[in-house]
Amino acid sequence: KRRGAFKGWTCPTREDFLPSSVLVQNNTSRAKEMDLIHLWGRLDLFSRFAFSLISGKKNIEEKFAASLAPAVSLWTTDARGAVRLRIEEGCPEEPITVHQMFNASVEKYGNMHALASKKNNTWEKITFSEYYQFCRRAAKSFIKLGLERFHGVAILGFNSAEWFFSAVGTIMAGGIMTGIYATNSPEACHYVASDSKANIIVVENQKQLDKILQIRDRLPHLKAIVQYSGQLQEKLSNLYSWEEFMELGLDVSEKQLDDMISSQKANQCCVLIYTSGTTGKPKGVMLSHDNITWTANHASRAGDMQPADTKQESLVSYLPLSHIAAQMYDLWTGIHWGELVYFAQPDALKGSLITTLREVCPTSHMGVPRVWEKMMEKIKLGISQCGYVKKKLVTWAMSVSLEANQKCMQKDEEKPLLLSLTDSLVLQKLRAELGLSRCQKFFSGAAPIGSETVQFFLGLNIRLYEAYGMSESTGPHFMSGPKVYKLPSCGKVVPGCRYKMADVDSEGTGEICFWGRNIFMGFLNMEDKTREALDEDGWLHSGDLGKIDEEGFLYITGRIKELIITAGGENVPPVPIEEAVKRELPIISNAMLIGDKRKFLSMLLTLKCCSNVETMEPTEELSLEAVEFCQQQGSQATKVSDIIGGEDKEVYCAIQEGIDRVNSAAISNAQRIQKWTILRKDFSVPQ
Repeated sequence: KRRGAFKGWTCPTREDFLPSSVLVQNNTSRAKEMDLIHLWGRLDLFSRFAFSLISGKKNIEEKFAASLAPAVSLWTTDARGAVRLRIEEGCPEEPITVHQMFNASVEKYGNMHALASKKNNTWEKITFSEYYQFCRRAAKSFIKLGLERFHGVAILGFNSAEWFFSAVGTIMAGGIMTGIYATNSPEACHYVASDSKANIIVVENQKQLDKILQIRDRLPHLKAIVQYSGQLQEKLSNLYSWEEFMELGLDVSEKQLDDMISSQKANQCCVLIYTSGTTGKPKGVMLSHDNITWTANHASRAGDMQPADTKQESLVSYLPLSHIAAQMYDLWTGIHWGELVYFAQPDALKGSLITTLREVCPTSHMGVPRVWEKMMEKIKLGISQCGYVKKKLVTWAMSVSLEANQKCMQKDEEKPLLLSLTDSLVLQKLRAELGLSRCQKFFSGAAPIGSETVQFFLGLNIRLYEAYGMSESTGPHFMSGPKVYKLPSCGKVVPGCRYKMADVDSEGTGEICFWGRNIFMGFLNMEDKTREALDEDGWLHSGDLGKIDEEGFLYITGRIKELIITAGGENVPPVPIEEAVKRELPIISNAMLIGDKRKFLSMLLTLKCCSNVETMEPTEELSLEAVEFCQQQGSQATKVSDIIGGEDKEVYCAIQEGIDRVNSAAISNAQRIQKWTILRKDFSVPQ
């Protein structure tokens, strides 16, 4: 039965088995006698039902015992450990390893193109069969270099075919693959390499190599470094070019590699994803083969990704592969469904991404909110530079699309003829400018996306399908898609996964908790942190607050740790207030509410600015949208310094009016913004 906020199958209660005459007093002795007979029969049925559940789960575990390592717990913090899998009625599929998934794909898609890399202005492609063989060669070379079972291979660099070969090759060779963010400092690299006991570090170029050379003497497990791009500037011991590396394992026998592959079990660790470490040391999220292979199958189904034998999907890989979102979307889902993955240029996020998208014209595209925002800014800039008539035409077409898409939420609903006309005459050309003319599925993940961005892309007849999850849930646990779409939700739970809401308040808001085959093994070497994340029943507590509507759509309302408790004891969720300010004031880039243990709420504001193309740091120059906002207020400001310090009274007055509108909707005086100020620079990683 389904009961309360818990979403999943639960055992019947005692009352479900009692006849009504036992529940409602009956004075006749014959009725009492019959009730006892019925009660005995029903309790027998209950015991049989309970036994069938227990024995059924036991039978499932016994059925798959050959593919699993012995395990007694749902979690572990030991890299060599194994876990019990959450195999149940909703997700009864046989657990498989990464190699088994890849092997099955080679059998189905072997002659189809898998990866495309641009070299000398030409796209060079390899098939799935070739891809698989390159991974085996990399695996043999890792074995030759002395990669130990369950030790790490850390990969530091931008997305490339070599990144993929290293990742899959590591797992085939019995190691644990972990990515390191290309922007990490040497000390941050040291933490990951040391914690994962990395035997080998694979770097992109000299810039990344220099980081590792600074710390190599403090990495006792490190045996070799491999550089996959550019020439080696000097010959050092245990440093190999990619070409040298791929030759190392030629004398390792196929049997030796196959024996290693055969020894791997689906409930053992194969991937480490390190969290950002914003609340302390980064945590190594241990993911099993089953986490990877099950999620690659089911999450992509929720997003309506198609297998290559039906229609081959194509995509551009450009987001950091050390993050679970890109790794699942580009690497593992790509293998499972036979997708064609194009690798963007290393300067993709500095401006070349759209050039690559125009060349490739992918069928599916995923971006973090900032990527979609930059695309929006580019289109807005182009529109502003159009002539009067063309600008009016585009604005009208986008308003038609926005209105039609807001009315027709499901993709299979019939769209107005006017939308079809404006789409073919105007909007299709705008999408082509972004390289998205053939794209059918547009995903946003890794962070909440602003309603302004979502509305803008609806105006281009583009629906951004938002996903919600964590590294600890192997990526998405809730997803939107062509058949599951409702604004401003994150979609519905991925089929085969479950959720429950903990500590639900009077408004229906509670902590979102996860359950499923995608739930991680534990944090490497961090038992306390693992116990904090997983409760005694094995549910993963997200730390996020949300609501579920009657149709099962999820709405995120904030984080538990973000909750502000004022000096007066009032609980204030900051995110809805911050988002409301940004909606009211299009000049605002970021808003941060302050008020914990204080008498009233204050807010720090930053203005929308242009970014330095090379460093991605915010500059003094206001963005086009910010300049337009200023002009609407009668201001001629073009720089942040023109406004701050109360210099521009028109803009300050407009901001105060926007704050007043937000305050007017506050549910209590304690949730009103009493003071605010504008910072000199927008938020950024360096700042």
